[in-house]
Amino acid sequence: MTTTTADRPVAATARAPQKRAREGRGVATTAHIALIVWSLLVILPLVWTLLSSFKTTQEVLGNPLALPSKVRFGNYATAWTTAGIGRYFTNTVIVVVSALVLVMILGAMCAYVLARFTFRGNRLIYYSMLAGLTFPVFLAIVPLFFVLKNLSLLNTLPGLIITYVAFALPFTVFFLHSFFKALPGEIYEAAQIDGAGEWRTFFSVMLPMARPGMASVAIFNFLGLWNQFLLPVALNTDSKNYVLSQGMASFASQAGYAVDFGALFAAVVITVAPVLVVYIIFQRQLQVSVTAGGVK
Repeated sequence: MTTTTADRPVAATARAPQKRAREGRGVATTAHIALIVWSLLVILPLVWTLLSSFKTTQEVLGNPLALPSKVRFGNYATAWTTAGIGRYFTNTVIVVVSALVLVMILGAMCAYVLARFTFRGNRLIYYSMLAGLTFPVFLAIVPLFFVLKNLSLLNTLPGLIITYVAFALPFTVFFLHSFFKALPGEIYEAAQIDGAGEWRTFFSVMLPMARPGMASVAIFNFLGLWNQFLLPVALNTDSKNYVLSQGMASFASQAGYAVDFGALFAAVVITVAPVLVVYIIFQRQLQVSVTAGGVK
């Protein structure tokens, strides 16, 4: 059968959806393979660390990939008490939770005012906050050292809390500014008509509406503050006030070649576990926040 010239565009049009379908399946397959490989690169080291936390030093050095001969929870007890991880964990919780509460309250209030009110210097303050995001931490170490020393806050947990708040505040304001900016003005006006003052409007009306953004920035701040290392090392040299990152480094370095690898891996698990738990609990709020930001 002879195909006419008029039939060729029709045939090409009919083959186009099939071609797009094959290309779509190819992209999906490639994406799934990449995700599987990436997941293995992330999950396998975590599983290996967890299994190693139940081994003896001889088992870790003899065959690192083998399963532990038996479950040894004593490694966690050794890490918590003998290595002092319990004290470091408590210090970290005090510092991170205190700094997180302060930065969320101050950051939300600052972002709300900058987003909802027009006044002289508004943009200057906002861009100054953005400039804080570009300032490298290590350049501020020396000035911070002398400031905290003059305030008698050097090598103290309150000094570390204030420093954490200062460095987390610009990101918090930047992140929440768009959320408060997108809130409908009619709700604010309705609250004012009902007799609510500025404080009542903020805490009872506007702040709950920005809950997805608050949850997301709280997670990001928690991760950043929990894993902070440079600031504590430079500004908190008193061993009684060490946080987990300092305690882990001290534990690994003091033992030298006689390090208890089972207890060391147990300490790593203790350090990582709170981060995973917080993310698992609040991952839905993070997804909702990202979705809401994409829709806006």
